[in-house]
Amino acid sequence: EGGAWFASEMKALPDTVATVLSFPPGHYMTQEMTEPQPYHSYSYGDVMRARSPVYSDPARLYEELERAVVSHMMCDVPYGVLISGGLDSSIISALVCKHAAKRVESGEKEDAWYPRIHSFSVGLEGSPDLAHAREMADHLGTVHHAIKFTVEEAIAALSNTIYHIETYDTTTIRSSTPMTLMAQKIKALGIKMVLSGEGADEIFAGYLYVAKAPD
Repeated sequence: EGGAWFASEMKALPDTVATVLSFPPGHYMTQEMTEPQPYHSYSYGDVMRARSPVYSDPARLYEELERAVVSHMMCDVPYGVLISGGLDSSIISALVCKHAAKRVESGEKEDAWYPRIHSFSVGLEGSPDLAHAREMADHLGTVHHAIKFTVEEAIAALSNTIYHIETYDTTTIRSSTPMTLMAQKIKALGIKMVLSGEGADEIFAGYLYVAKAPD
């Protein structure tokens, strides 16, 4: 009575839980607290006025990004990349291919166990993303898989998608449904891990609406 459960998904919670709330990002909570508290409180203006010399230096940014990509390639299972044909996923894929021939665990002295990189894209028939992704994949020399789906297949996948993402948010469902269909194909091919350009728009303010954000 009066206890609290924490889980990364609602599916992990017992049926006896009366109220389910989302734990807010950037917060923490201890046993003595009655509600989550923020680590820090920033306004949008504070963030935009902060000019970090680390990330304003293109050479340093490239160095850190490459280091991050290489660190995620330390695995002994088949892995691949997601390519949309856009800038973010193309940069990540190019960095992966740059280091794919050698095992990063050996300091790139031993040949890689899986030297051919598999790349994946998803879209409707005739989608420009599929064409751009194919162009980038051909440039990088990956084993490319263009996964096409129909509107009917997307509608049929809605219930399963909502079950896994646990939200009825329209935008999230719209983007997650093709990803669900692609993930099923990737798993069927035996690929255990993929790298993508996800998150770049959030970090580097790549969304269109950010251009008109207030100071």
